[in-house]
Amino acid sequence: MSDAASRLAALAEDLLGVPFPVRIRAWDGSEAGPPGAPVLIVRHRRALRRLAWKPGELGLARAWVAGELDVEGDLYEGLDLLAGLLWERDDAGLRGALRSVRDPRLRSAARELLRLAGPWPPPAPPAEEVRRRSGPLHTKQRDRQAISHHYDVGNDFYELVLGPSMVYSCAYWTDGGTLEEAQYDKLELICRKLALKEGDRLLDVGCGWGSMAMHAARHHGATVVGITLSSEQAAYARKRVADEGLTDRVEIRVQDYRDVRDGPYDVISSIGMAEHVGAVGYRAYADTLYGLLKPGGRLLNHQISRRPEPREEEYRVDPFIDAYVFPDGELAPIGRTTATLEEAGFEVRDIEAIREHYALTLRRWVANLEDHWDEAVRLTSPARARVWRLYMAASALAFERNRIGVNQVLAVRTHGSGTSGLPLRSRVWTENSGS
Repeated sequence: MSDAASRLAALAEDLLGVPFPVRIRAWDGSEAGPPGAPVLIVRHRRALRRLAWKPGELGLARAWVAGELDVEGDLYEGLDLLAGLLWERDDAGLRGALRSVRDPRLRSAARELLRLAGPWPPPAPPAEEVRRRSGPLHTKQRDRQAISHHYDVGNDFYELVLGPSMVYSCAYWTDGGTLEEAQYDKLELICRKLALKEGDRLLDVGCGWGSMAMHAARHHGATVVGITLSSEQAAYARKRVADEGLTDRVEIRVQDYRDVRDGPYDVISSIGMAEHVGAVGYRAYADTLYGLLKPGGRLLNHQISRRPEPREEEYRVDPFIDAYVFPDGELAPIGRTTATLEEAGFEVRDIEAIREHYALTLRRWVANLEDHWDEAVRLTSPARARVWRLYMAASALAFERNRIGVNQVLAVRTHGSGTSGLPLRSRVWTENSGS
């Protein structure tokens, strides 16, 4: 057995104890593995050095971003099969195998991996990997840096991926329809849940490129303040607002939510923003939003969640997401989110899980990226485009497999007497929302 692909397939089976489920094409042109399966392309042996140095997700991610690994065929099927090996087995899959020092068989396989990998030391991480910052998590300066890493990739790039709606959060799908229609329906659903009406003051926390703020002003007559930490987002949103003639109703600020001082507001929307707050800051986030609402004011918190861990202290942030996509981002179980909101004084009135909707949304974004691949590479870099393709495709699978979810939580700051001002019947918004 002399060709590289056969050696890799045998090595993977030794390390994992099961047949490798995808076909392998190695840097020497050789192939091995099940016919008809997605093909894992190992373009350079540097990929093995990365994996030996950082077993598991981060090593694989670095090789992918650097262009040393790729999948030919159905990307989702290939990622799904590989994820089953890496994260779903009781022995922690490849990570556990490569870190084991007790099993002689595994030690022999690890030595073979090093022989295949070639000369050390391991290559430096790709330039797109965020550099670690010192100091405590979720200070204002560190949060601004994290937001800039993710959102200041370039507005033209986001236009390719998100489409004309420029909404970067889970759409709300009915039967059929386009991505733009599903994003419109999501914004409209949020406005109905908030019972938004003419003259209401809305604070949109994490306003992105201004889509929610503009929808609330145009279709519901609200006066809106949208805040973001991304200067590029704010500039883009302000131009959209001006082009639509909404400057008398919509103000876009580059501002941390902790610095908002002009409450009270009638309603607050926070759509895909709370994931950046982190466990250490979530109670302060809830307290701040509660304090910015008038009695009877309503909050719609739209947030990605994770499954609870048997031992919550063992939760670790996803290393690929942390290094390349959302630095310092954290996910919380929905139970912890609602408990913290209520500890801050809110009454939680409704929770809607829309996990499957996000999988559909992400698949549309991936298709947009693939359809405009050459332009996306030109606007950013080949490595950055690979980051986004992997991130969005893997996230779609995570939502489909119920590894993560997304929920809309409607909460109210009740009056001192305990009255909420909300209708007796729940979910009245669905009667006219098309859902």
